[in-house]
Amino acid sequence: MTNVSYKMTSRSEVPLTDGRRERSRSSRSKIVAAMLDLVGKGDVAPSAARVAEVAGVGLRSVFRHFDDMDELYREMGEVIEAQVMPIILQPPTGATWREKLLDIADRRAMVFETILPYRISANLKRFQSPYLMQDYRRMLRLESDTIGSYLPAMIKADVAGAHGLNVILSFQTWRLLRHDQELPFEDAKSVVRRLLGDAMTGMPED
Repeated sequence: MTNVSYKMTSRSEVPLTDGRRERSRSSRSKIVAAMLDLVGKGDVAPSAARVAEVAGVGLRSVFRHFDDMDELYREMGEVIEAQVMPIILQPPTGATWREKLLDIADRRAMVFETILPYRISANLKRFQSPYLMQDYRRMLRLESDTIGSYLPAMIKADVAGAHGLNVILSFQTWRLLRHDQELPFEDAKSVVRRLLGDAMTGMPED
């Protein structure tokens, strides 16, 4: 009789535990989704209270799942990065380094457009967040290294010219055109291609 009672108790506890875990996962997902939604719609610095309101959870629940807003930004960044990284890492098309850079420019236009509000949001907080500053510098290195891997040695030797190419193809240039100057997507894309074409004029082929 004792064994039967023990088994019945164990079986009743398993669904209860699984139910708690599922609710916890659901709440966490709602919080991250709310953060993504708010930032994506232009609230670049949402408060924890606002995130909780949109997620439909209590404020305490936000900090039960995330120690601080930094951790929430980290998870938001991971979601965005998983979405765009396959595009970023895909080798560019083109027979020459010039054609490859033009392809990178077009691809970055799509990627930067997708991440624009989220990068702006993270940039606002990076000076108060060691993690966000570290992630910002990591992305700068990735942008630079990607371009550098397709530049001939002679172009890399022109340090000022190589840095200029990185500036033209940077997120900051895209943000300036789209956010600060409020250019339409296609116009901003045309400006980048024009700047890139002008910068490559006079540079050796290889």
